This record gives sequence, C-alpha cells and structure tokens, in this order.
Amino acid sequence: MTTLTTDRPAPRAGGAPVDGPALAAAVSTHVPLATTVRQSLTMGWRGLLKIRRTPEQLVDVTLQPIIFTLMFTYIFGGAIAGDVGSYLPFFIPGILVQTVITTSVVTGVQLREDMDKGVFDRFRSLPIARIAPLAGALLADTVRYAIATTLTLVMGLIMGWRPDGGFVGVVSAGLLVILCAWALSWIFAFFGVIARSASSVQGISMIVLFPLTFASNAFVPADTMPSWLKGFVDVNPVSHLVTAARELTLSGSWTVDALWALLGAAVVVAVFAPLTVRAYMRKA
Repeated sequence: MTTLTTDRPAPRAGGAPVDGPALAAAVSTHVPLATTVRQSLTMGWRGLLKIRRTPEQLVDVTLQPIIFTLMFTYIFGGAIAGDVGSYLPFFIPGILVQTVITTSVVTGVQLREDMDKGVFDRFRSLPIARIAPLAGALLADTVRYAIATTLTLVMGLIMGWRPDGGFVGVVSAGLLVILCAWALSWIFAFFGVIARSASSVQGISMIVLFPLTFASNAFVPADTMPSWLKGFVDVNPVSHLVTAARELTLSGSWTVDALWALLGAAVVVAVFAPLTVRAYMRKA
C-alpha cells in the first residue's frame, strides 16, 4: 500500500521530547493511504469549524462575485456585444473562472497566518501524515470556491443569463472550475509556506495571477487582441479553462479544452503538493 512518511519527535536521554530544529532528526513512521485521507478530512473539518466561528472570512466570496459580475457586465457588455443580454453567455463563464481563481489566493494567506501563530508547529510534531494539515486546509477552502461559484451563477441568472447547456452543463462547468481552483491553490499554499508574511503571500500571488486572468479570453475575444498578445492568450491555461466552462454552459459538451484544464490541474498538484509538503517540513 502507498504510504506517506511523518515525523515523530524523538525523546531525549532524559525523556524530554525533541522540539524546534531537532525535529529534523525525528523518528519516521509510516501512515497508510487510507489513514492519510482520514486525517486530511479531519483537518478539513477543523477548517470548516474555523469558518463557522469566524464567518467574516466569507466576506470576499460573498461580496466579490456579486460586485464583479455586476460591474464588469455593465462596463464591457455594451462595448463588446452591443448589449448586456448578448454579452452574458460569453461573460459569465469568464467571470466565474476569474472570481473563483482569485479566491484561491486566500488559501496561501490564511496558511501563512496559521503558521505565524504556531498552529502548524504543533501539527508537525504529531504522528500524522505530513500532507494532512496542508491538504485539510485546502479541502476546507473548497467550500469558499463553491460559495463563489454559486453566487456568480445565480447573479448571472438574475441578470438574464439563460445557459443553453442546461442544468447539467452549468453544474459541470462549476465543478470543473472548483477542481482547477483547488489545484491552483497548491501554488499559493507553497507561497504561504516559503513567504515571511501574509501580506507578501498576497502580493506575490497577485503578481502571478493578474496576468493569467486578465490576459485571457475571459472578458473579451482573443481575436480582437494584437498578434503577440493573442499568442499568449491561446496558450494561457486560464483561457483553456474559460473556454471549457463556456462550452459546457453553451452546449453541455466536454471539449479538448476541458481535458487540457484537467491535465493542467493534475500537473500542478503533482508538482506543487510535494514541494509544499517538503518546504513545510523544513520549517523549524
């Protein structure tokens, strides 16, 4: 069975536990995959309890989807499509991707804040899977993505958007975006582990995120852009995700862009999950 390794503090000669930098010399134990999943879910439940006790954490995912959808629709709608009604089928999948991906930045910020408080130092000393505290925190944040997704889609419906892909197509698009946002949050979690402050995590994440979201086909067709910019937009992974969500809401069909989006999400998790765990365990 596939196992993950966790570090348990080794006792000193006098019986006192090893702490601080001495954790590097800790005794290794093996945690079965099923136990790792269970521990990750337990840590995820801890994250949900934090949200319930401090509901103000949800301000961004409740207000941002409403404000962004209203603002960008009426700013770009008439200029690009002639009227708001014609722009909504093109725009709603784009603003959905932009809103949910932007929300994933908070994952790294909150992770850095928890580490600054010493919470994760205690987790590191427990006989649990190394990845469990990190995976649990990211799993809890999927609730935030689900709220942002639901509010964006509901706002579109209120404004007159009528997706031809039907209920199944809309739900499929929402789930695809949530999955890709969860994968992307591993990048921001990595920033949260290696950065020195929560503000620096947010700054670094926005520098990475803004070119990807705004230099995409989320708000305007790529055909209207200069050739050098269109070349970047065509290979931008955010553009593939937007196109996949757009096709799902328009026709309910899974296209090659959806496959590219899923493949990209898998690659991000495969690369950044181990990097994040390794950087987290090296923190003394």
